[in-house]
Amino acid sequence: MDEIPAALLEALAARAAPWLAGSASAPARHTTAVVADRFDRIAWRDTYEQSPALRDLAAELGERHAYATDLLTDAFLAAYRVGPRLREPGEMDPTRLVNHRVVGAMLESPHFAELHRETAGDPYAAAMAVLAQAGALRRMLDDSGDAQDRAERAGRARGAAEDAATAVAEALRQAADEAGEDGSVPGPAADAVERAMENARAQARQSAQVAGEALAVPLPGMPAAARGGVAKAAAAAREEAALMRAWGVGSGELERMPFERRARLAERLRTGRLARWAELIGRFRQMAEGERARKVENATGELIGVTLGDDLSRVIPSELAHLGLAELRAVFAARYAAGELMLYDSQGEQATGRGAVIACVDTSHSMYEAGPGGITREAWAKACALALLDQARRAGRDFVGILFSAADKLQVFHFPADEPADLGRTLDFAETFLGGGTSYQRPLSAAGELLRAEFDDAARRRGDIVMLTDDDCGVTEEWMRDWNEAKRLLGFRVFGVAIGTPRAAEAGSVLEALCDNLRSVEDFTDVHAAADLFRVI
Repeated sequence: MDEIPAALLEALAARAAPWLAGSASAPARHTTAVVADRFDRIAWRDTYEQSPALRDLAAELGERHAYATDLLTDAFLAAYRVGPRLREPGEMDPTRLVNHRVVGAMLESPHFAELHRETAGDPYAAAMAVLAQAGALRRMLDDSGDAQDRAERAGRARGAAEDAATAVAEALRQAADEAGEDGSVPGPAADAVERAMENARAQARQSAQVAGEALAVPLPGMPAAARGGVAKAAAAAREEAALMRAWGVGSGELERMPFERRARLAERLRTGRLARWAELIGRFRQMAEGERARKVENATGELIGVTLGDDLSRVIPSELAHLGLAELRAVFAARYAAGELMLYDSQGEQATGRGAVIACVDTSHSMYEAGPGGITREAWAKACALALLDQARRAGRDFVGILFSAADKLQVFHFPADEPADLGRTLDFAETFLGGGTSYQRPLSAAGELLRAEFDDAARRRGDIVMLTDDDCGVTEEWMRDWNEAKRLLGFRVFGVAIGTPRAAEAGSVLEALCDNLRSVEDFTDVHAAADLFRVI
């Protein structure tokens, strides 16, 4: 048997280096197309575990497409990562080349940037984007059957090439083991190395050819499907973000909210009674915020004389002097409680309230009626009431929402100033509708009792009641006398809004007699019709 010098073996080993390197790098072939770090993968895993909908989608797609879960991972990472980047096709496991093309089509969609603004860094929003694209992903996978078959063949060819590279390494090891003391290698061992290398070359060529064919398979429907899916996801993300903003849910609160609770909240907002009017609610709140910025509180105005009241910031010096005498302090306290302290009076001052803000919202059957833009009377009234809730929170005042209709139908929602405004209770207030007829006495009596209780408990006067109604109904003379006496004692103001019924705001109407400030609203698309409320309340 001829022997081969060791130098020739070294030359063969050098020629085999490419296949050996290929074999060594094989485990690094990636099954996901989007470059991600450990924290991104943790975010995906946690989100997947918390979302039954994602798991159901993976199971459904997985029945026909073996690598569907990897595709969902890529779709999530593309939406979640701040700067999503695709791997080179050559870095991919050949069986995932179709996934690579699908995600590439999504990233190239003209709507992707819009979607990404809402989902980047937000695992919940990224998961919702994946679910919104479920139909498009299904179509793209179904339409890529031929490409996936070729990718599978490329995967098998890649495996064969790796096996061939391993055989080269084994042949070299065997040749090294059979080398003599003088370094010579038996001819058969050297021939085995050469044959292994020839096979490895052939398998590598085959693998590259099949992979190229897999990438070259035309998928004409994929770009359109990707565009449609991303556009749908972008619209859904935009609508949900608008819903959250309209209901005053900030991004910080959403980030702290558990996945399941956030999903339930989003579903409730999408399907709730006022879901159609989220944009109106948002505009109302934005308008109120702007009016608050224009409001000047505690403006001194032009001094014109002396009046009576309980505003300690305007007490005249002679009244304050009573506090310096022990025997007159009780007199001062009694006059303060009765609102009879002597105060500087000024012209041009618009005093804001101190007591609770109470919104009495009519929910009788007629409030179903729609006006311009299809907006119902109820929607306008509730949007205004929610903005008043914000107004009270900003001013550190209690808010009470009273929903009323007939005399036997009343529901009261308390939002104390010293407690966070629970979103669930806010939604309950906004979505409750009682139906029936209309009674003024029952809700206004309830509002007066609340302000009296506030005065008894905390000595706070000057509350504000806002009556939002589309009806005009009578009250008894006895009740009216009691009402006027309560206003005198407690110093509250009553603002009225006649919604869609100008006659209720006409001179001589019951509502006009009850209110200190009254206006009529007929264009329900106009949130500025109530703008002045937010400057004086």
